[in-house]
Amino acid sequence: MSPNLQPHSIGLPDVISKSLNVLFCGINPGMRSATVGLHFATRSNRFWRVLHLAGFTARQLEPHEAHLLLDYGCGITSAVARPTVSATDLSRADYIAARPVFERKIAKYRPRYLAFLGKPASSVFLNQRDLSWGLQPTTFGGSAVWVLPNPSGLNRAFTIGMLTDAYRELSEAAALHPCQTTEK
Repeated sequence: MSPNLQPHSIGLPDVISKSLNVLFCGINPGMRSATVGLHFATRSNRFWRVLHLAGFTARQLEPHEAHLLLDYGCGITSAVARPTVSATDLSRADYIAARPVFERKIAKYRPRYLAFLGKPASSVFLNQRDLSWGLQPTTFGGSAVWVLPNPSGLNRAFTIGMLTDAYRELSEAAALHPCQTTEK
């Protein structure tokens, strides 16, 4: 395993290093992603396409190329490591149990922006019921927090254009203060 892929006891390995501009935080792995061992591996998930369209990557990466995100100053983790068919299968107790380990991870790696993909985990982790999309007025583990719509194909409330616009806002904010280096 690459030194930049940090395993969970269950779930998917993190794609992470220090000095990241953005650490994307999915809610938890879907069953397909967990089975193949790749983040956002379901064809209906729009994560990789949106990252490219929003300007995070020069081309659309494939799930097996997740480690290349590190070259763009980005990484991926999950709020809850346990795979489920749907994120709605997680309870508030799952998030509460995951929070201490997750917060230690964020404090250790200190990305400039921690981007939650969806509101369920960020709401519990930040102890706020009503969150707006975008930059939050608080930090988590020493990182600025951004809340983005979940790119899951199940999230039909957001079109590809709406997702791209939301993610582009973070891409532009992160580019205003690029990291000097990305450690590997």
